[in-house]
Amino acid sequence: PVTALKGQYPHFMLKEIHEQPEAIADTIWSLATLDPPALYFDDLGPAAERLASIERVVLIGMGTSLHAAMIGQRYIEAFARVPAWSDNASEFRYRDPVLDDRTLVISVSQSGETVDVLEAMAVARQAGALQITICNTEGAQTTRVADGTVYTRAGLERGVASTKCFTAAVVALYLLALRIAQAKGRLSQGDLAAHLAELAHLPRAVAGIIAQRDAFRKNALRHAQAQHVLFLGRGLAFPVAMEGALKLKEVSYIHAEGYAAGEMKHGPIALIEPAFPTIAIATRHALRAKMVSNIEQIQARGGPVTGIVTEGDAELASLCDAVIAVPAVSSWLEPVAAVIPLQLLAYDVAVHRGCDVDQPRNLAKTVTVE
Repeated sequence: PVTALKGQYPHFMLKEIHEQPEAIADTIWSLATLDPPALYFDDLGPAAERLASIERVVLIGMGTSLHAAMIGQRYIEAFARVPAWSDNASEFRYRDPVLDDRTLVISVSQSGETVDVLEAMAVARQAGALQITICNTEGAQTTRVADGTVYTRAGLERGVASTKCFTAAVVALYLLALRIAQAKGRLSQGDLAAHLAELAHLPRAVAGIIAQRDAFRKNALRHAQAQHVLFLGRGLAFPVAMEGALKLKEVSYIHAEGYAAGEMKHGPIALIEPAFPTIAIATRHALRAKMVSNIEQIQARGGPVTGIVTEGDAELASLCDAVIAVPAVSSWLEPVAAVIPLQLLAYDVAVHRGCDVDQPRNLAKTVTVE
């Protein structure tokens, strides 16, 4: 029966990577329409009426969900112009955070049952903060605790390493940021139409990236024998670097780190050597000019570099040992485009190394104990 559920795919992880165009599209059009341009957050409940009064936003999550929250933080600050920060739920609950009824706490949890997230939500509730949860599971515990819910429509995800739930959560956070901006009077109808038009192209762009998988596989084999891999990104690409490193660690058991590229000269550059590969996320809007400098510094020290670049970027292609090109999308949506090759990289490396891709050792799909 399990084999039948996988269909043509050898692993659930690969199947779920391929399901991302549909998961993204279903999430978008469950929350928005293009003609006329409009947002529909039917599950926000009483939270909808309080959005106009919020003065700051805290986003919490664990693992992959935290990386999505980090991207959502940038969306909220950019669109709604409300101060926002993201935090690891397990740390948030123990640091006596400053919260009140003008604070919005957004929890991100694929299962809605993660114990650290639930305990952090209890802290927020005691402080009287407004709460919205981003969740992929209807009726989950986080949806019962929060004042409002934004459901992602990724469908059941069986692989322990989250893929389609990550990209669906990023899209949901993008749309929620627009909804908050709308409530605060900081989003014109024309700007909403432009954002939704850009979002409408995303599923096709993701499908195009997945279609290049055979080319990506060749590059993945270059990393299969590595002991350590460094992922670099700046701006919105920094959480993507962290997510790429997490995926590689989870399924291939290779030590990997996601780093803010501006930190390179503050320590990590000491690690660079020919046996230490770097994956640099250097798409068009990801502070590309700064990334060029980082890549040149790594190459000068003999470190091999694979670049995640925007299609047509010949300059970066000439600087890197290998490149993976993704189609041009809106600057705000580049994290979704850039993470797909990193998911496939982790998958192909793990398969080559003979790892249990769907059930990595020591991991569980939902962490329900501290």
